[in-house]
Amino acid sequence: MPPTSAALVEHPWPGSEPPGLSPDPEQVQLRESLRGLLGKYSDIEQVRAAANTGLGYSPQLWRTLVDEMSVTSLAAPEHHGGLGYGTAELAVVLEECGRALICEPVYSSAVLGTHALLTAPEAEGNPLPDVLAGNLVATMSSLDPATDDLRATSSPHGWRVDGTVTHLVGGRSADIVIASAATAGGQRLFALRPPNDAVRTDLRVLDPTRRQADLTVRDCPAVALTAPEATPAVRSRLRDLATLALACENTGIVERLLEMTVEYAGTRHQFGRAIGSFQAVKHRLADLLVSLERARSASRYAAALYAEDPDSARLAVAVAGAVCTDAAVHAAAEAVQLHGGVGFTWEHPAHSYFRRALGNEAAQGDARTHRARIGALIGV
Repeated sequence: MPPTSAALVEHPWPGSEPPGLSPDPEQVQLRESLRGLLGKYSDIEQVRAAANTGLGYSPQLWRTLVDEMSVTSLAAPEHHGGLGYGTAELAVVLEECGRALICEPVYSSAVLGTHALLTAPEAEGNPLPDVLAGNLVATMSSLDPATDDLRATSSPHGWRVDGTVTHLVGGRSADIVIASAATAGGQRLFALRPPNDAVRTDLRVLDPTRRQADLTVRDCPAVALTAPEATPAVRSRLRDLATLALACENTGIVERLLEMTVEYAGTRHQFGRAIGSFQAVKHRLADLLVSLERARSASRYAAALYAEDPDSARLAVAVAGAVCTDAAVHAAAEAVQLHGGVGFTWEHPAHSYFRRALGNEAAQGDARTHRARIGALIGV
């Protein structure tokens, strides 16, 4: 039966894959370069050391990622100072960042902050150029009025914002905060530049490599990024991007955990044999490989679709959120178990990956949440 017109709208490439799904030579080179860089400067001990600093990340590695890998400007349009690539390339970056479990603000600033500021690149006072250059670090709230308890008023000198934003990723050190605030005309998105006297309260979180803080501001200068009537659509696209970004990061986590566990199973001997030769272990590793391939397919397809049209990618993004969240939590649990006693130690990296997987689940919803969204999107 030929596809209906509705199906053609949902799937603009019937019978074929969307452009950008198959890795091209530039994406392969990007992956190799980034993996080599992070392998040198961001092993698990370096990650843990950077996470324990005042900033919560290494400013030297962040500068290197900006200058040598262009993580902040990679997916920004060329006429705004970017390189003109899209979310398919960002997916490569996020997968590699997930593999290395980096704590530098690639997810919060290079992806979410940059794209939020790109919603109004010409707005007076928009800090986009400095964020693209890596001179300022941005972060984005959940954009939910339930957590963004902010009120904005217009003055002769521009917008001023009062209130509190909770659970900000990188909120302790962020220079720019994108959040939702109530105005006389309705909710709008704003870019805030918190002053020195803003109150930042560190939160105790499960994943110390991705710290969070609450932010309280009074009479804070802000730049309006959306009009009230455009806010719901922009907020929906940015939330989809946040889900997609963590799906890609989770894919990288699964890949690294599988590699780590296969290597251990090949070197750890019991009863005179490598434990990887036992059928029960083989089956569990095979299940992890299937989870990895499912996660790769889901996240990369969603990234390629989002690059062409964010609104048509909503279903694919929800699927990626469900599949990749399940895969990361499953892989982390199996890595701990299959490493035996050493997998439960504080020194082993398995628990750090487990914490990131659970932190990602809390940030954008568990697999059940994403499946509920799938059901709503397809009308069941």
